[in-house]
Amino acid sequence: MAKKELLTEEEQLRDYELVLIISPEVAQEKLDAVSDSISQSITKRGGTVTEVERWGKRRLAYPIKHVLEGSYLLVRFRSRPSSSKELTAGLQISEEVLRYMLISLAAG
Repeated sequence: MAKKELLTEEEQLRDYELVLIISPEVAQEKLDAVSDSISQSITKRGGTVTEVERWGKRRLAYPIKHVLEGSYLLVRFRSRPSSSKELTAGLQISEEVLRYMLISLAAG
């Protein structure tokens, strides 16, 4: 009888939503490059990107770094929890990203 291996909590894929506010000074070509870079970062770590939505430029509720508007981007993906931590570390040092919010979606 084959022994069934159980995945540890760290190895299980989880669903995430990532919302980004990108500086309005970033050109459309560069915005596409930022989106592609995030998708590549997720897939490189064993995750899968399920959807990318570009919401366009919107006015911010409050100024961030003296900026009043930003380009919004939504990325839905599946990934391991450890990979999502590495992704957020990269977003924190990105000059193009004004703010981001990563949400782990509950299963069921």
